[in-house]
Amino acid sequence: MERMSAPVFVDVDPAEDCDCAGCAAWRRSVSHPVRTKVGTRHALVLAAAAGTVIGGLQTTPAAAAEHREVRPQAPAPDDEDNGDTTPQGGTGPLHGAPAPAAASVSLTRPPTLRGTSRTAILDRARTWISAKVPYDMNKYWKDGYRQDCSGFVSMAWGLPGNEWTGSLAQYGTRITKAQLQPGDILLFHNPSDPEKGSHVTIFGGWANASRTQYVAYEQTRPGARVQTTPYAYWSHSKNYIALRYKAVTDGSSGSRASSTKFPGAKYFGPGKNNSHVTRLGKMLVERGGKRYYRVGPGPKWSEADRRATRAFQRAQGWRGKAADGIPGPTTWAYLSKGQGRSIPAAGGGAGGGERAGSSAFPGKAKFRQGATSADVTRLGEQLVKKGFGKHYRKGPGPRWTEADRRNVEAFQRAQGWRGKAADGYPGPETWRRLFS
Repeated sequence: MERMSAPVFVDVDPAEDCDCAGCAAWRRSVSHPVRTKVGTRHALVLAAAAGTVIGGLQTTPAAAAEHREVRPQAPAPDDEDNGDTTPQGGTGPLHGAPAPAAASVSLTRPPTLRGTSRTAILDRARTWISAKVPYDMNKYWKDGYRQDCSGFVSMAWGLPGNEWTGSLAQYGTRITKAQLQPGDILLFHNPSDPEKGSHVTIFGGWANASRTQYVAYEQTRPGARVQTTPYAYWSHSKNYIALRYKAVTDGSSGSRASSTKFPGAKYFGPGKNNSHVTRLGKMLVERGGKRYYRVGPGPKWSEADRRATRAFQRAQGWRGKAADGIPGPTTWAYLSKGQGRSIPAAGGGAGGGERAGSSAFPGKAKFRQGATSADVTRLGEQLVKKGFGKHYRKGPGPRWTEADRRNVEAFQRAQGWRGKAADGYPGPETWRRLFS
């Protein structure tokens, strides 16, 4: 991205009798004022460098007020090499809210934080995802938060204003990868050159048992989204740090060891009423199951508990008795340790991800020259259903053909993907979108 040259401003002489912070700062720093052509005497105060102090307040870094902080855009999920960029805005109050008074702002500590739960953090994040809030560093959503990655986290954490990647860390406590829980964030801020790589995502839970992928909630082009993402991110992965909101009100210690042991199947099912049912429901809500509960979760077992449990089990690719809606040791371990895939969003498949085969990608080996399987047939039938079957002269059938590849390529290009991301061979994200 080309760097824009610094704009040229016309300085003006401050009024001698004006005691506002701007004029006072100008008189202290400028020895030879210049008047405008029209003789205006009020000062135009510009924080031209990071750390400029105006009336006792330290401004954001020079780049923050109108900075063009950019980062490599997350590549199309089936492609790990994409050079697009996403700019990010700076710090500021909520849109439409008055700026804080100078006397009430501390330069040494963040303002008093509001307590919030992990469930509330993810619920707020999902409101933007459901509304498909478009990415824009210069616009603000109706809740007052800026529509970029750091504005998204500011909103989800319930911060009193809009932050940027250079200031979010002051609201969090550094944690390890092993301590990550839903609602924590993964942050990369490049202090030497904020225009390269800086970004932030919300951790939504592990997407696989090996913890190499996680469910990321983020604001990026074209808009708010949630998707399985390599840990810690598609690019600059080693530079990300994990942070926990300082005012999180549940599970903030990072230790769940005492609650990961499965209490036993006897506590779950019709007629059961105990604290373990409540615990199960809360964990399911954290992993995307809130829509199943009209009230609660609570201690009395309900159909909502069964359906939410089944949706989580099916999200792992389990079927039959392994996805009967009654938790067992493995289901409990996945939930209590933040492992496995979260329940897909409501648009991710019929029944909230409960449609057989829609959530589990069968693997790339199934879609190569000469391969034959029922998954190829299912892929082809879904392509036809979605309107991408024009290259089939007959079929689709179980044997992978060039017609399959060309139809997949057409579908991938319709997502806006190019290069390796649109090579005609389905990956996990192609599969997810195709069956959504």
